Amino acid sequence: MADPERMLEPKHRALLDESARRGLPSADGVRLCFQLLATAGAIDRDCAARLAPRGLSEGKFVLLFLLHGQAGGLSPHELAERAGVTRATVTGLLDGLERDGFLRREADVIDRRRVQVVLSAKGKAAGAQLFAEHTQWIGGLFGGLSASERKRLAELLAKVWRATDSGRAAMEESER
Repeated sequence: MADPERMLEPKHRALLDESARRGLPSADGVRLCFQLLATAGAIDRDCAARLAPRGLSEGKFVLLFLLHGQAGGLSPHELAERAGVTRATVTGLLDGLERDGFLRREADVIDRRRVQVVLSAKGKAAGAQLFAEHTQWIGGLFGGLSASERKRLAELLAKVWRATDSGRAAMEESER
């Protein structure tokens, strides 16, 4: 098994060393947080490295995925809402995807003032291939875990998330 310390960034190791030197009781929790951040960062970097050769960012990939299977397309507003980003961000992502030939903007058949975003043939092919590859890769990250371990990990991550300020706020919001 790999040494958990090796996965940590130098700044995190320094903070842990200082926490240990001071004898802080929360050092174990801090270590786990840093391990989780290191794992998430590694996944994020790997994702970016896998998409970059195709000229895609994670944001562009998400839009390709959302548009894939939508024969009539989606409006930029719908894409922004579904992707959880601003309209300005979607506009920039769409501009890049359109420039690279993955999609086109078309006037809505019912209301020509509205725009629908549809995938081009290149976008459909890339979306299907990338989705298959990406989901297989992501699933493979957890391939070494048994079904019960994956379930337990999901439960533990949810428990930690609920302890965050963001998690508590989301829980409160959902109870309203």
